[in-house]
Amino acid sequence: MKQSNANLECTLQIPLALNYLCTVNNITNPVILFDGVCNLCNSSVQFIIRKDKKSHFNFTSLQGQAGQLLLQKFNLPLAHYNSFVLVEGGQVFTQSTAALRVFKKLEAPWSLAYGCIIIPRFIRDAVYRLIAKNRYKWFGKKEYCMIPSAELRARFLD
Repeated sequence: MKQSNANLECTLQIPLALNYLCTVNNITNPVILFDGVCNLCNSSVQFIIRKDKKSHFNFTSLQGQAGQLLLQKFNLPLAHYNSFVLVEGGQVFTQSTAALRVFKKLEAPWSLAYGCIIIPRFIRDAVYRLIAKNRYKWFGKKEYCMIPSAELRARFLD
């Protein structure tokens, strides 16, 4: 009995970050990492949630613990949030490729946007980087990351 209490105490002392690490290592659905303070990014997430009728995607902010662990896992920068990131099937996609792969999973007509994948990546990513560079100036910035509603909470890693 004493030993099980000791194990329980050890379990209770595990830092919260380890819970996120466990979550990050057991991802089944594709995960979208987004800049949680960017108005354009938050609007994009809201759009995806509305159009993702089959709930393919989960979400986490780049600034959150789960987001930071995913960035680390895939050797991506931890402090520069200039890319939308998609983690899917153990692979990571960024910039325009990530965005187009998300469109591919949405219902028509949005899935048709995936056809833009035929545009050479250097052109797609140049346009993406232009928008990303100016997103705060053009769309604004929040002080804090968005807090999902109770019904959406299950789709967010943190």
